Order: sequence, then structure tokens, then C-alpha cells
Amino acid sequence: MSNLQQPALTTLTIATRQSPLALWQAEHIRDRLLALYPELTVELLKIVTKGDKILDTPLAKIGGKGLFVKELEQALYNKQADIAVHSLKDVPMQLPEGLTLGVYCKRASPTDAFVSNTYNSIDELPQGAVVGTSSLRRQCQIKAYRPDLQIKTLRGNVGTRLGKLDAGEYDAIILATSGLQRIELDERIRGQLDIDACLPAVGQGALAIECREGDDEVLKLLAPLNDDKARIRLIAERALNRHLEGGCQVPIAAYAVLQMADETSANNDDNGENGNNDNNDNGNVLWLRGRVGKADGSKLLKAEKRVTLVGTQDEQESQANQLGIDVANILLADGAGAILSAIYHAE
Repeated sequence: MSNLQQPALTTLTIATRQSPLALWQAEHIRDRLLALYPELTVELLKIVTKGDKILDTPLAKIGGKGLFVKELEQALYNKQADIAVHSLKDVPMQLPEGLTLGVYCKRASPTDAFVSNTYNSIDELPQGAVVGTSSLRRQCQIKAYRPDLQIKTLRGNVGTRLGKLDAGEYDAIILATSGLQRIELDERIRGQLDIDACLPAVGQGALAIECREGDDEVLKLLAPLNDDKARIRLIAERALNRHLEGGCQVPIAAYAVLQMADETSANNDDNGENGNNDNNDNGNVLWLRGRVGKADGSKLLKAEKRVTLVGTQDEQESQANQLGIDVANILLADGAGAILSAIYHAE
């Protein structure tokens, strides 16, 4: 039984996409809220987004930002819904006026999953093997690691993508580990790409809850779901992307962890070779790595920086934001602006 005071709000409506993964995410938040507030009624408003409708075109060519969230945000504006649950990696860096991310949930696995019916890892793939992904971030890092591989666009929900693999259209496909785990398809994961080989997308593995600014009753109700440590890490990643003026479908990667001071010397190398796939929330040293690459893998810029966090939660969030800007500036000084500009202005 929850010890929290029952909120004055009696009904809460969650806007969600209709894919199995999106529904899992909305139902997960619904169940967590009901565990906290047993008398609360939680309803789901199922919406189809632009990104769901256009399945025959690579995301980077569709253009625009927020392909999977705009319609959900409109439901918030219209007060058809009180909150929207998102995969944070799909949320634009600049939110529309009047909306806010009220909650950053504890992060699940941030890695990319290697899925194949024949091979156990990316290293096992033969010369010229066909790998499916819709992500320029994955594409540029995989091509940098294995230039011989053929990258073929892969769209659709998780089930559709797995079906295309099973039909023999690909030798392997790359999906988010957390998404497969959430819908209990762990058995399809042959391995996880090492974070140093394929740095995650900004916010990958994390859920965020968007709501209206100033909706104090909803924000108070959501507060127990927020994870302060995850929030700091994710603010740093999103600040990097925002400073690069990146969206969700560009070859930008960023990953932040919190370390203990005695861990930093062991991982103090440019490649993070000892950083493996830890999803660390312990410690007060924030380590942010960022990458920008050409889609063909011919150029992959890397930058990183650490900062020791001090002060209150708000002060640490401000320091995390500045760290993101600092790492973005290192990438820009190395030529990231030209790489991204070529993608933004491509026909």
C-alpha cells in the first residue's frame, strides 16, 4: 500500500503511440502510478504519429524533428491528455513552448543489440554482409568499425524489423537492447555492441514523461517516478545534442555515466576501452563522451570530458548542461559542423 497522499486529481490520461513497445512504455508508467495511487484512474489515448505512417523512407530523409512525438504533444496542448510517455531518444532537443519533461525515469540498458539468425557478433559477419538499421548514428559507427559491411535501411516496429530479418533480407539487424528487453524478446539478442564500438543515441534506454508547464498537480503526482541521477546524465547528453543543433535522426552519439573518483584513472583514455557497457549511476564524477560521423564511416569525430559535480541537484544539473556544451564545442572545433551541415542540407 502506498504511503503517498492520494492526489486531488482522480483521472489521468496518457498519450501514447500504438506500437507494442510504445504501449508497453505507457502501461509501465500507468502501473507505476497505480501502485503509488491506487484510487487514481489512468486511461490511455492511442495516437498514430507521422513517423508511424511513413515506413518506406529513411528517417533522415523525411525531415523535421519529433517525428514520433508531435501528435502526442498536440494532445497535451488540446488537453486531451495530461502526459505523454516517450523513449527519450525520440524527443526533440527543443521542446515546444508550454511543455516540459517532468520526469526522467531510471535508465535501462543503453546499448545497441546485435540480432541475427546466423552470426553471434558483428565481428563474425562475413565480408560484405548486409546489416539493417534506420539510424545514421549506428550506420556511421558500424561503417567506421567494419567498412566492408553493407548498410540497408530498416524501418517499422520491432516485430516488422524482426520479420524482415527472418525473411532473409538481412544478415543481421541492430536494435535498441532496452526495446527488445521491454517486450520480452531477449532471446533474439545474440550480443550487445560494445559502447566503445557504437556509442548510444542521446537518451537511449531512458523513458521520459512530457507534460504541460505549470500543471503543478500533475508534476507533483509524477515526482516519485523521477530519477535524479539519470536526470543529470541525460541532461548532459541532451545539452550536447542541442548545442550541435541535432535532431533524433542524425549521426550524433552521446553517453554519460557517473563515476567514483577512483574509477576515472582506469578509464582515462580516448577510446574508453575499459568503460565497457556500464550503465553507471554511482559517484559524482560525470563522464560524457560524444561522437559525430559521416554516414559512410569515413570520418568519425570523438570527444570526451569529465567534471566533478558539486552542490544541490539544480546546481549539478546546470553543471551537466555545461558539460554537454563543452563536449559539443570540442566536436565543433574538430569539424562536426561541416559534417552535420552536409546532412541537414542534403537533397
